[in-house]
Amino acid sequence: MWEFAMLLLLVGALVLLIGPRFMRRGPRQGSAAAPGTLLVTGVSPRPDAEGQQFVTISGVITGPTLTEHVVYQRMAVDVDQWPTIGALIPVVYSPKNPDRWDFAPPEPQTY
Repeated sequence: MWEFAMLLLLVGALVLLIGPRFMRRGPRQGSAAAPGTLLVTGVSPRPDAEGQQFVTISGVITGPTLTEHVVYQRMAVDVDQWPTIGALIPVVYSPKNPDRWDFAPPEPQTY
């Protein structure tokens, strides 16, 4: 009986430690994501490196289901598209939890 309880406890501890690594940030695929706009109010300095680098960004999201929601997040961004303070960036967010947001996918080009 004790062996089963210890095994269950160990499995639960592993799920708590490893589970967050498999969860994605931003709105979930398949869920209805709302479009919005992020006004950038703070951003970490742009590094001298090339390619994808981590940026810490803060700002205010406005959208159809909220007026102003302050957000703060660390995410990977291409250095050539580094955000700047005062920029208005299109985003998608979860209407149930606006803290789960991501940059909007680029518009498909029509020819």
